[in-house]
Amino acid sequence: MLNIYYGNMPEAIFNTAVYFKNVYEDEWITDPIAREMILDVDKSVVLDGAVIDSPVMGKIVPTSLSGGVKTLILMKNDCSRVFNASTCGDNCAKWILKLAEAEDLTINLRHLMDFGEGTFDICIMNTNQVVHSMKELVPVAGLYV
Repeated sequence: MLNIYYGNMPEAIFNTAVYFKNVYEDEWITDPIAREMILDVDKSVVLDGAVIDSPVMGKIVPTSLSGGVKTLILMKNDCSRVFNASTCGDNCAKWILKLAEAEDLTINLRHLMDFGEGTFDICIMNTNQVVHSMKELVPVAGLYV
């Protein structure tokens, strides 16, 4: 299940780019799910653990990926931490839900992310309330962001 804490969360990793730069491993980049996320969100192809082919920037290193993809990769590989998912755009929302289907995931959000028109199970930690749609999520999250 996806657990979201809205607003300031002192224990969350706020600067995910710096954290990623210092902890990521090449194997994280070549993982099949990471490859899919990188292709979907950044429209880039992983060539190996140290080189990604970006249609905008050419050959790049993993630290040059978008903040959203780096945060998604951290969520997948370092589940002992809570990450600031406000570094992610709405194009990352489906991946956050997918990661949370595989394993319970807790994130921090400081904005209202659009999780789409489908149904989902999200626990809003501020109120300990489980919501199942954007129609249910917006009024509760709106109290905190």
